[in-house]
Amino acid sequence: MTTRFHDTPQIWPNAAEPIDTAALAGPAAASHAPRILVLHGSLRARSYSRFLADEAERLLTGYGAEVRRFDPSGLPLPDDVDADHPRVRVLRDAASWSEGMVWVSPERHGAMTAVMKAQIDWIPLALGGIRPTQGKTLAVMQVSGGSQSFNAVNQMRLLGRWMRMVTIPNQSSVPKAFGEFDEAGRMRESALYRRVVDVCEELVKFTWLVRDRREYLTDRYSERLESAAETSARVNQPASR
Repeated sequence: MTTRFHDTPQIWPNAAEPIDTAALAGPAAASHAPRILVLHGSLRARSYSRFLADEAERLLTGYGAEVRRFDPSGLPLPDDVDADHPRVRVLRDAASWSEGMVWVSPERHGAMTAVMKAQIDWIPLALGGIRPTQGKTLAVMQVSGGSQSFNAVNQMRLLGRWMRMVTIPNQSSVPKAFGEFDEAGRMRESALYRRVVDVCEELVKFTWLVRDRREYLTDRYSERLESAAETSARVNQPASR
């Protein structure tokens, strides 16, 4: 597979190697581009998490992925409306479509933002006995206004595990984000940018590796004892107040 980088002047083309799909997927594997959903956790007009998500979208596309974005503006708080709300349906449809995700959050008061958490909370653990996130890949990134921290990415890793996702080993934390992006919202070339490239490359590789094996990898003895109806009833219990 050839790379398709464009509008990425920070990239050194000779170092951005194409993904060797043959080394990751079997001969009978699906050949379509990996489907990646990118979420960001801020509503600000000048949002550094959105800028970082923009860079991730460009890089993922360069590595051959098909990328969708979700704008969290207008998404209600979880449980404040029914799940048939139009913005909730858009988010859930995108989550079901995806084979992997990128979660990008600012760190606020030592944690991910409520905007980020609300999006994750609207993605159900199960829909009719089917788990829409189970076995899908996940990369986590954060931006901070101060010194480098890993509180938000650590929280998102915990959530990824809870959602039964395959969270890749690499991650990105961008400190003092106001100094890492120019006036146009583009990230400056640096060791921090190169880490973002690493994360996106690794996510695409893991998605090629996992997606056609997802059903087998997540096939469990305990769940084979249950019917789909029993599974749906167990995991879709009413939320505790």
